[in-house]
Amino acid sequence: MAMVEINFDGLIGPSHNYAGLSHGNMAATRNAGATSRPRAAALQGIAKMRANLALGLTQGILLPHPRPDHRWLQALNTDYAAAPLPMKAQALSASAMWAANAATVSPAADAADGRCHLTVANLITMPHRSHEWPGTLAQLRLIFANPAFAVHAPVPAPFGDEGAANHMRMADHHDAPGIEIFVYGVSGGSFPARQRIEASESVARGHRLDPARTLFVEQSEAAIAAGAFHNDVVAVANGPVLFAHEQAFADKAGFYAALHERMPTAQIVEVPASAVSLDDAITSYLFNAQLVTLPGGAMALILPEEARANSRVWAWLQAMIAGNGPIRRLEVVNVRESMANGGGPACLRLRVVADPATIDPRFLVNDARLDQIAAVVEAHWPEAIAPSDIGNPALITQIEQAYAALMPVIGLTHAEAVGLIDSLP
Repeated sequence: MAMVEINFDGLIGPSHNYAGLSHGNMAATRNAGATSRPRAAALQGIAKMRANLALGLTQGILLPHPRPDHRWLQALNTDYAAAPLPMKAQALSASAMWAANAATVSPAADAADGRCHLTVANLITMPHRSHEWPGTLAQLRLIFANPAFAVHAPVPAPFGDEGAANHMRMADHHDAPGIEIFVYGVSGGSFPARQRIEASESVARGHRLDPARTLFVEQSEAAIAAGAFHNDVVAVANGPVLFAHEQAFADKAGFYAALHERMPTAQIVEVPASAVSLDDAITSYLFNAQLVTLPGGAMALILPEEARANSRVWAWLQAMIAGNGPIRRLEVVNVRESMANGGGPACLRLRVVADPATIDPRFLVNDARLDQIAAVVEAHWPEAIAPSDIGNPALITQIEQAYAALMPVIGLTHAEAVGLIDSLP
């Protein structure tokens, strides 16, 4: 089988808005109450997928969840019309767009049973995300129905799990056995540490990983307190390379020593705090970039525009590229709408190493498929959502009609589309 890394990007949904629901996410909090632009947001995400295709990468797509989540509201003994405003916003949230939180993924080369394992994240720390997992589970079981995959239900409460945003994998090649690194939090000052070590350990057991090739690493309290609500805001790995901020981990020396012991070929590219502060790293989303291996073998960093706009961050990146390190190319993308809600290029994608032939082809895209999806977005996604629109029945009708218009373009049958909507366990 031809194993490649596939980036599954979350299509930004028609209910994308700035309700400021994510405590500890500085961008989301800072922009609470602003007017969002769902149509522009989705088109920016599609443009990023096109840029990946132009680089020669294999690209997949994850669909937005139907919103509002009427089943969740029903379970709370209310409906959208009667729910208080904060609950309306939680039911309407388009946060499933950040596919890095969809699941944790272990390629077949790492698992004892030779299957690719995906465990859906429970996302229980934040109310607006806690009701995502049933829809995500239904969608992943549709995409990865082939016996080459095992798709697991979430770790039960109260052990918070936020998926691949707190998980890294390093290997000499994507299809080679790798080292899996689970990053958990203990404390973050006034902000919650969202990843529990018990959840990470449960996922590792369920994926049948070799304990000798699995690391559990604590994120630094300073990083969480500065607004690094997920590890992927301060560190990212690809192939044999770890790209991280100096203050990303609680015990950096111990982690690096354990990594080199298990993987002597590991290369660590560390950004010193003296050059780029935690605040610069978090506001620019320097590390919330896609670190990818191009078809020719070179490694590229796909960054948001905000990284180029920060003079200290960009100066450090230029010096890095001028050197002889493993990261040889910088690609800048515009995902401003996602960034304003606290998610950069890495947040928008879930990485899966697999044979594309084993994946439901409706969820793999090329430029022609993206043209079709973009046409639906242009025709049906709201142009803007202001805070005062949240309770507007006309907006809800437009959002639901937009979702319905997307389903036949993706190629889902009526029964499959209903299954994604009707996905409570």
